[in-house]
Amino acid sequence: MLLTVVVKAKPAMPRSGCPVSRALEMLGDRWSLLLVRDMMVRGLSTFREFQNSGEGIATNILSSRLQSLEAGGIVAAEPSAHDGRSIHYRLTEKGIALAPLMLELLIWGARHESSDAPCAMIDEMEQNRAAVLAETLRRWKERDPTPLLPRFAPAGKTSNLNPAKGKSRI
Repeated sequence: MLLTVVVKAKPAMPRSGCPVSRALEMLGDRWSLLLVRDMMVRGLSTFREFQNSGEGIATNILSSRLQSLEAGGIVAAEPSAHDGRSIHYRLTEKGIALAPLMLELLIWGARHESSDAPCAMIDEMEQNRAAVLAETLRRWKERDPTPLLPRFAPAGKTSNLNPAKGKSRI
C-alpha cells in the first residue's frame, strides 16, 4: 500500500505589521491584480479564459497565482454548474472589496501612463465612481459575467498620452 503525504508550506512571516506591507505581500505582483481585474470587470472565471486574456501569463505562474489568491481568501474555486470537471474561480467578499482600489488604479493608470483605455470611458468612470462601484458589486452578487470594461486595443495601437506634452489627453 502506497501512502501519499502532502506537506503544506508554512506561511512566511509578515515583514511588518503595516497594512500596506501586508496587502502587498498578498497582491504585490502584477499577475495577481490582473487576475482580480479579469474576474471583477471582464467576467473571466476559468483557467483557460485567464490564459487567453491577452496578458501572456505562463501556465505555471497562472496556477501559482490562483492558488495564492485562493489561500489568501481573495478567490474561491468552485466546480462548474455545467461540468463538474471544470473549475471556476470567483472573487470572495474579501476579493470584491478590492473594487475601489482597482477603480482608482485604472483611473490613475489612464491619467499618468500611456494606455489604450478610451478617454470618454475613463472620464465617465472618474466622474461616476459610486455608480461604477455599485454596478461592479451588483454584477458580482448576481454572478453576472457581462464585462464591465471592454478589452482594450493591443498596446501601441492608440494612446491616451499626448507625447508632445507628456500629459494625458483625457
